[in-house]
Amino acid sequence: MNRFVASMVVIPVLMALGFSMAAASGSPPVAPSPEGVLFDRISALDTAVFDAFNHCSSPQQLQLHASYFAPDVEFYHDEGGVTWTRQAMIANTAKNVCGHFRRELVPGSLKVFPIKNFGAIEQGVHRFCQFSTGNCDGMADFVIVWHQQGDKWQITRVLSYGHRPNK
Repeated sequence: MNRFVASMVVIPVLMALGFSMAAASGSPPVAPSPEGVLFDRISALDTAVFDAFNHCSSPQQLQLHASYFAPDVEFYHDEGGVTWTRQAMIANTAKNVCGHFRRELVPGSLKVFPIKNFGAIEQGVHRFCQFSTGNCDGMADFVIVWHQQGDKWQITRVLSYGHRPNK
């Protein structure tokens, strides 16, 4: 039997077998989608970058936080203005954030979108909690653009906007 004819017989049999196994298990077998894998990766990166942010009063954690950003990162903040470099952004973080408050991702708000041949867009809502009182007084929307080069991911753009009281 030639390969074409064999494939015409084997493929339907394998498909039928797969469908019957899925029906027997009660749910279809689902391979992880690229979007699911991407979501998990960006979610893990978000956790890591903001864990370092939340502990940035330690110089090592501030440096770790800085390492997630490209040297020419652009950071747009509706109340604080624009910074054009990692150095300026980290100086602002050290001055205004470290030891004052922590950032929490609002559960269920994270969305991730692929950017073909570049990386991903991360979008969500975060709130800010004061270390001195424990109160989470403020919140804002955010967008982060991640650039992937091989296995390395770096933040190239950040928008933090719509700052408002956390009600």
